Amino acid sequence: MTAAVSSSRWRFREPGVIPGFGLTFGFAVCYLSLVILIPLSGLVWRSSTLGWQDFWSLASDPRTLSALKVSFGSALLAALINSVFGLVVAWVLVRYRFPGRRIVDAVVDLPFALPTAVAGIALATLYAPNGIIGAQLAGLGFKVAFTPAGIVVALVFVGLPFIVRTVQPVLADVDREVEEAAATLGASRLKIVVRVLLPGLLPAILTGFAMALARGIGEYGSVIFIAGNIPYFSEIAPLLIVIRLEEFNYAAATAVGVVMLSISFLMLLLINLIQSWSRRRYGS
Repeated sequence: MTAAVSSSRWRFREPGVIPGFGLTFGFAVCYLSLVILIPLSGLVWRSSTLGWQDFWSLASDPRTLSALKVSFGSALLAALINSVFGLVVAWVLVRYRFPGRRIVDAVVDLPFALPTAVAGIALATLYAPNGIIGAQLAGLGFKVAFTPAGIVVALVFVGLPFIVRTVQPVLADVDREVEEAAATLGASRLKIVVRVLLPGLLPAILTGFAMALARGIGEYGSVIFIAGNIPYFSEIAPLLIVIRLEEFNYAAATAVGVVMLSISFLMLLLINLIQSWSRRRYGS
């Protein structure tokens, strides 16, 4: 009886403001096909004309493997760093009121608005051996600019807003009474954070992590000025693709692009699976 009533409500519910499922689903598929699926399919189709042996030869080239290692390793490390410090920034903006808070909140979005090339030049100037920060680090024996460490710094800069803006609204919705109840039951501050707050924030953190990782993998403008672009050392995969295109070696460019696309898809799929599991596990 209950199922029949539910079915009746489903069939005869009043129409909403947004059009029905068929129209919106068709528009979504069409839009995604034009913007994403068709261009990516063209990339895969172009690489398929190489043949498996030629494709593998281009994809397994030592310079290609080194560039992929630098790109994915730097993006992963930067996303992990942002996951920690982005959570701290979001916590400060949500839980505390202090002079200049709105300014700090606006500064978080600055990497979104700033052209990536300008960001790269600014970071290279600051972290160069004769720069304001680079000179101090050089005195301690650390070199950032024109090394893989400089790539991580650039990717941390461009990826921080993704973590902060995904965690911030979820953290703002957390009921403080839950924390107070845990405290009255004798839980320490560390235990409240780990067992009460983090489980509910985990899906948002994973979402921000995935977006920061994806942005870092494909980042180009802010990296090439600070990386040094030394083959087998600090050369990123997007730059290698541009180099191959300038050499009119379209086969090698598409091979590197397909490898990047495949690895990125698998990594993001894994993150989404973990995110779905965490939502079911912690009921958020």
